[in-house]
Amino acid sequence: MRNKGGGNRTNSVLKSIKSNWILYAMLIPAIAWYLIFCYAPMGGVVLAFKNYQYNSGIFGSPWVGFQHFAQMFSDSEFWRAVANTLIFSFGKLIFHFPIPIIVAILLNEVRSPRAKKLFQTIFTFPHFISWVVLSGILIMMFSSNGIVNQVLASFGMAEVAPLMSLKSFRPFIWISQIWKEVGWDAIIYMAALTSIDPQLYEAADIDGAGRWQKMRYVTWPGIRSVVCIMLILQVGGIMGGACFDQIFNLYSAPVYEVADIIDTYVYRLSFMTGSNFGYTTAVGLFKSVIGVILITVANRIVVKSGEEGLF
Repeated sequence: MRNKGGGNRTNSVLKSIKSNWILYAMLIPAIAWYLIFCYAPMGGVVLAFKNYQYNSGIFGSPWVGFQHFAQMFSDSEFWRAVANTLIFSFGKLIFHFPIPIIVAILLNEVRSPRAKKLFQTIFTFPHFISWVVLSGILIMMFSSNGIVNQVLASFGMAEVAPLMSLKSFRPFIWISQIWKEVGWDAIIYMAALTSIDPQLYEAADIDGAGRWQKMRYVTWPGIRSVVCIMLILQVGGIMGGACFDQIFNLYSAPVYEVADIIDTYVYRLSFMTGSNFGYTTAVGLFKSVIGVILITVANRIVVKSGEEGLF
Protein backbone atom coordinates (compact mmCIF):
# COMPACT_ATOMS: atom_id res chain seq x y z
CA MET A 1 0.00 0.00 0.00
CA ARG A 2 1.38 3.39 -0.95
CA ASN A 3 2.13 5.74 1.93
CA LYS A 4 -0.09 8.71 1.07
CA GLY A 5 0.87 10.58 4.25
CA GLY A 6 4.54 10.57 3.30
CA GLY A 7 3.72 11.73 -0.23
CA ASN A 8 1.59 14.59 1.09
CA ARG A 9 4.38 15.72 3.39
CA THR A 10 6.89 15.64 0.53
CA ASN A 11 4.55 17.67 -1.69
CA SER A 12 4.01 20.16 1.13
CA VAL A 13 7.76 20.60 1.63
CA LEU A 14 8.38 21.03 -2.10
CA LYS A 15 5.53 23.54 -2.33
CA SER A 16 6.99 25.50 0.61
CA ILE A 17 10.45 25.54 -1.01
CA LYS A 18 8.97 26.68 -4.33
CA SER A 19 6.97 29.51 -2.77
CA ASN A 20 9.84 30.66 -0.51
CA TRP A 21 12.79 29.83 -2.76
CA ILE A 22 14.51 33.17 -2.07
CA LEU A 23 14.67 32.45 1.66
CA TYR A 24 15.99 28.94 1.04
CA ALA A 25 18.56 30.31 -1.44
CA MET A 26 19.88 32.55 1.34
CA LEU A 27 20.69 29.39 3.32
CA ILE A 28 23.05 28.10 0.62
CA PRO A 29 26.16 30.07 1.74
CA ALA A 30 25.68 28.95 5.37
CA ILE A 31 25.14 25.32 4.34
CA ALA A 32 28.20 25.47 2.05
CA TRP A 33 30.29 26.92 4.89
CA TYR A 34 29.35 24.08 7.26
CA LEU A 35 29.91 21.43 4.60
CA ILE A 36 33.34 22.77 3.62
CA PHE A 37 34.75 23.76 7.01
CA CYS A 38 32.88 21.50 9.46
CA TYR A 39 31.87 18.26 7.76
CA ALA A 40 34.51 17.78 5.04
CA PRO A 41 37.44 17.95 7.53
CA MET A 42 35.87 15.08 9.51
CA GLY A 43 37.49 12.72 7.04
CA GLY A 44 40.80 13.60 8.66
CA VAL A 45 39.69 11.87 11.87
CA VAL A 46 41.10 8.62 10.41
CA LEU A 47 44.55 10.04 11.20
CA ALA A 48 43.90 9.07 14.82
CA PHE A 49 44.25 5.44 13.75
CA LYS A 50 47.14 5.88 11.29
CA ASN A 51 50.85 6.58 11.30
CA TYR A 52 50.80 9.71 9.15
CA GLN A 53 53.43 9.86 6.42
CA TYR A 54 53.78 12.97 4.30
CA ASN A 55 54.55 11.12 1.07
CA SER A 56 51.52 8.80 1.43
CA GLY A 57 48.91 11.33 2.49
CA ILE A 58 46.05 10.86 4.94
CA PHE A 59 44.36 7.89 3.35
CA GLY A 60 47.56 6.21 2.12
CA SER A 61 49.32 6.16 5.48
CA PRO A 62 49.49 2.78 7.29
CA TRP A 63 46.98 1.86 9.98
CA VAL A 64 48.22 1.56 13.57
CA GLY A 65 44.89 0.91 15.32
CA PHE A 66 44.67 2.32 18.85
CA GLN A 67 48.42 2.86 19.24
CA HIS A 68 48.06 6.65 19.51
CA PHE A 69 45.38 6.32 22.18
CA ALA A 70 47.58 3.97 24.21
CA GLN A 71 50.41 6.50 23.96
CA MET A 72 48.04 9.30 24.90
CA PHE A 73 46.70 7.60 28.02
CA SER A 74 50.26 6.86 29.22
CA ASP A 75 51.47 10.44 28.68
CA SER A 76 51.66 12.40 31.95
CA GLU A 77 51.69 15.74 30.09
CA PHE A 78 48.39 14.82 28.41
CA TRP A 79 46.72 14.12 31.76
CA ARG A 80 48.11 17.37 33.12
CA ALA A 81 46.54 19.20 30.18
CA VAL A 82 43.23 17.41 30.80
CA ALA A 83 43.30 18.35 34.49
CA ASN A 84 44.09 22.00 33.70
CA THR A 85 41.33 22.11 31.07
CA LEU A 86 38.77 20.79 33.55
CA ILE A 87 39.89 23.22 36.26
CA PHE A 88 39.66 26.22 33.92
CA SER A 89 36.30 25.08 32.52
CA PHE A 90 34.69 24.30 35.88
CA GLY A 91 36.02 27.58 37.22
CA LYS A 92 34.39 29.34 34.29
CA LEU A 93 31.16 27.42 34.94
CA ILE A 94 31.13 28.32 38.64
CA PHE A 95 32.39 31.91 38.54
CA HIS A 96 31.58 33.17 35.04
CA PHE A 97 28.29 31.51 34.11
CA PRO A 98 26.04 33.10 36.78
CA ILE A 99 27.38 36.66 36.44
CA PRO A 100 25.88 37.49 32.99
CA ILE A 101 22.49 36.30 34.31
CA ILE A 102 22.79 38.62 37.33
CA VAL A 103 23.97 41.51 35.14
CA ALA A 104 21.05 41.04 32.74
CA ILE A 105 18.51 40.98 35.58
CA LEU A 106 20.04 44.06 37.21
CA LEU A 107 20.12 45.96 33.91
CA ASN A 108 16.48 45.02 33.41
CA GLU A 109 15.72 46.81 36.67
CA VAL A 110 17.31 50.07 35.47
CA ARG A 111 14.48 52.43 34.61
CA SER A 112 16.40 55.11 32.71
CA PRO A 113 16.92 54.07 29.03
CA ARG A 114 20.04 56.25 28.78
CA ALA A 115 21.61 54.73 31.87
CA LYS A 116 20.76 51.23 30.64
CA LYS A 117 22.43 51.89 27.26
CA LEU A 118 25.46 53.39 29.00
CA PHE A 119 25.93 50.34 31.22
CA GLN A 120 25.37 47.98 28.29
CA THR A 121 28.05 49.77 26.27
CA ILE A 122 30.53 49.73 29.16
CA PHE A 123 29.98 46.02 29.85
CA THR A 124 29.97 44.94 26.19
CA PHE A 125 32.88 46.98 24.83
CA PRO A 126 35.73 44.71 26.10
CA HIS A 127 34.32 41.80 24.05
CA PHE A 128 35.36 43.55 20.83
CA ILE A 129 39.01 43.74 21.87
CA SER A 130 40.83 40.66 20.56
CA TRP A 131 42.80 38.55 23.02
CA VAL A 132 45.97 39.31 21.04
CA VAL A 133 45.60 43.04 21.74
CA LEU A 134 44.20 42.61 25.23
CA SER A 135 46.93 40.14 26.21
CA GLY A 136 49.56 42.64 25.17
CA ILE A 137 47.94 45.25 27.40
CA LEU A 138 47.66 42.83 30.35
CA ILE A 139 51.27 41.68 29.96
CA MET A 140 52.44 45.30 29.82
CA MET A 141 50.51 46.04 33.01
CA PHE A 142 51.01 42.87 35.11
CA SER A 143 54.37 41.44 34.03
CA SER A 144 57.32 41.51 36.42
CA ASN A 145 58.43 44.87 35.02
CA GLY A 146 54.92 46.06 34.22
CA ILE A 147 53.19 49.31 35.07
CA VAL A 148 51.45 47.89 38.15
CA ASN A 149 54.73 46.72 39.70
CA GLN A 150 56.40 50.01 38.92
CA VAL A 151 53.63 51.86 40.77
CA LEU A 152 53.77 49.42 43.69
CA ALA A 153 57.56 49.73 43.88
CA SER A 154 57.30 53.53 44.02
CA PHE A 155 55.16 53.19 47.15
CA GLY A 156 57.45 50.56 48.65
CA MET A 157 54.84 47.80 48.33
CA ALA A 158 55.42 44.16 47.40
CA GLU A 159 55.43 43.39 43.69
CA VAL A 160 52.86 41.11 42.05
CA ALA A 161 53.27 39.01 38.94
CA PRO A 162 50.10 36.92 38.39
CA LEU A 163 51.20 35.88 34.90
CA MET A 164 54.29 34.22 36.38
CA SER A 165 52.75 32.82 39.55
CA LEU A 166 51.47 29.25 39.79
CA LYS A 167 48.96 30.34 42.45
CA SER A 168 47.66 33.49 40.74
CA PHE A 169 47.58 32.54 37.07
CA ARG A 170 44.26 30.66 37.10
CA PRO A 171 42.33 33.32 39.08
CA PHE A 172 43.81 35.95 36.76
CA ILE A 173 42.48 34.02 33.75
CA TRP A 174 38.99 33.71 35.28
CA ILE A 175 38.82 37.38 36.28
CA SER A 176 40.03 38.69 32.92
CA GLN A 177 37.61 36.35 31.11
CA ILE A 178 34.69 37.62 33.18
CA TRP A 179 35.67 41.25 32.61
CA LYS A 180 35.94 40.75 28.86
CA GLU A 181 32.86 38.62 28.16
CA VAL A 182 30.26 39.30 30.86
CA GLY A 183 28.49 42.05 28.90
CA TRP A 184 28.38 40.07 25.67
CA ASP A 185 27.14 36.93 27.41
CA ALA A 186 24.40 38.93 29.12
CA ILE A 187 22.87 39.97 25.78
CA ILE A 188 21.05 36.68 25.22
CA TYR A 189 19.49 36.86 28.69
CA MET A 190 18.45 40.47 28.12
CA ALA A 191 16.80 39.38 24.89
CA ALA A 192 14.94 36.69 26.83
CA LEU A 193 13.81 39.30 29.36
CA THR A 194 12.19 41.38 26.63
CA SER A 195 9.92 38.42 25.78
CA ILE A 196 8.33 38.43 29.26
CA ASP A 197 4.77 39.76 29.15
CA PRO A 198 4.67 43.21 30.88
CA GLN A 199 1.19 42.36 32.16
CA LEU A 200 2.82 39.84 34.51
CA TYR A 201 4.73 42.67 36.18
CA GLU A 202 1.55 44.77 36.34
CA ALA A 203 -0.28 41.89 37.99
CA ALA A 204 2.58 41.50 40.46
CA ASP A 205 2.37 45.24 41.28
CA ILE A 206 -1.36 44.92 41.94
CA ASP A 207 -0.66 42.00 44.29
CA GLY A 208 1.83 44.16 46.16
CA ALA A 209 4.99 42.34 45.07
CA GLY A 210 8.28 44.12 45.61
CA ARG A 211 11.24 44.16 43.22
CA TRP A 212 12.83 41.08 44.73
CA GLN A 213 9.57 39.14 44.55
CA LYS A 214 9.04 40.17 40.92
CA MET A 215 12.55 39.05 40.05
CA ARG A 216 11.97 35.74 41.82
CA TYR A 217 8.47 34.91 40.57
CA VAL A 218 8.29 36.69 37.20
CA THR A 219 11.76 37.45 35.84
CA TRP A 220 13.52 34.20 36.78
CA PRO A 221 10.79 31.84 35.46
CA GLY A 222 10.76 33.90 32.25
CA ILE A 223 14.43 33.27 31.50
CA ARG A 224 14.91 29.88 33.19
CA SER A 225 14.56 27.90 29.94
CA VAL A 226 17.21 30.04 28.24
CA VAL A 227 19.52 29.59 31.23
CA CYS A 228 19.07 25.81 30.97
CA ILE A 229 19.95 25.83 27.25
CA MET A 230 23.06 27.91 27.89
CA LEU A 231 24.01 25.61 30.76
CA ILE A 232 23.77 22.57 28.47
CA LEU A 233 26.05 24.26 25.93
CA GLN A 234 28.47 25.30 28.68
CA VAL A 235 28.68 21.76 30.08
CA GLY A 236 29.04 20.30 26.58
CA GLY A 237 32.00 22.61 25.95
CA ILE A 238 33.84 21.78 29.17
CA MET A 239 36.67 19.98 27.34
CA GLY A 240 37.15 23.04 25.15
CA GLY A 241 35.73 25.62 27.54
CA ALA A 242 39.13 27.05 28.44
CA CYS A 243 39.72 29.90 26.01
CA PHE A 244 42.67 28.94 23.80
CA ASP A 245 43.28 32.49 22.52
CA GLN A 246 43.40 33.86 26.04
CA ILE A 247 45.69 31.26 27.58
CA PHE A 248 47.94 30.91 24.53
CA ASN A 249 48.65 34.65 24.54
CA LEU A 250 49.12 34.94 28.31
CA TYR A 251 50.88 31.77 29.42
CA SER A 252 54.61 31.05 29.40
CA ALA A 253 57.00 28.27 30.42
CA PRO A 254 57.04 29.14 34.17
CA VAL A 255 53.28 28.46 34.43
CA TYR A 256 52.94 25.48 32.06
CA GLU A 257 52.22 23.30 35.07
CA VAL A 258 48.92 25.09 35.78
CA ALA A 259 48.22 26.71 32.41
CA ASP A 260 48.78 24.06 29.75
CA ILE A 261 45.35 22.96 28.46
CA ILE A 262 44.46 20.36 25.81
CA ASP A 263 44.36 22.92 22.98
CA THR A 264 47.74 24.47 23.82
CA TYR A 265 49.17 20.97 24.34
CA VAL A 266 48.01 19.92 20.85
CA TYR A 267 49.26 23.17 19.32
CA ARG A 268 52.70 22.77 20.89
CA LEU A 269 53.03 19.17 19.74
CA SER A 270 51.77 19.92 16.22
CA PHE A 271 53.65 23.10 15.36
CA MET A 272 56.53 23.47 17.81
CA THR A 273 57.90 19.99 18.49
CA GLY A 274 56.75 18.36 15.21
CA SER A 275 54.94 15.42 16.78
CA ASN A 276 53.04 12.80 14.79
CA PHE A 277 49.82 14.35 13.51
CA GLY A 278 48.09 11.03 14.13
CA TYR A 279 48.71 11.40 17.85
CA THR A 280 47.41 14.98 18.05
CA THR A 281 44.35 13.95 16.02
CA ALA A 282 43.70 11.19 18.57
CA VAL A 283 43.82 13.81 21.33
CA GLY A 284 41.33 15.97 19.46
CA LEU A 285 39.02 13.00 18.84
CA PHE A 286 39.12 12.09 22.53
CA LYS A 287 38.14 15.65 23.46
CA SER A 288 35.25 15.64 20.97
CA VAL A 289 33.86 12.30 22.16
CA ILE A 290 33.90 13.43 25.79
CA GLY A 291 32.17 16.67 24.74
CA VAL A 292 29.37 14.73 23.01
CA ILE A 293 28.88 12.58 26.11
CA LEU A 294 28.77 15.60 28.42
CA ILE A 295 26.25 17.55 26.32
CA THR A 296 24.04 14.45 26.04
CA VAL A 297 24.08 13.85 29.80
CA ALA A 298 23.46 17.53 30.57
CA ASN A 299 20.56 17.63 28.11
CA ARG A 300 19.02 14.50 29.64
CA ILE A 301 19.24 15.97 33.16
CA VAL A 302 17.62 19.24 32.05
CA VAL A 303 14.80 17.41 30.25
CA LYS A 304 14.14 15.22 33.29
CA SER A 305 13.97 18.33 35.46
CA GLY A 306 10.97 19.49 33.41
CA GLU A 307 12.68 22.05 31.15
CA GLU A 308 13.11 21.96 27.39
CA GLY A 309 16.45 20.65 26.21
CA LEU A 310 18.34 20.96 22.96
CA PHE A 311 17.10 17.58 21.68
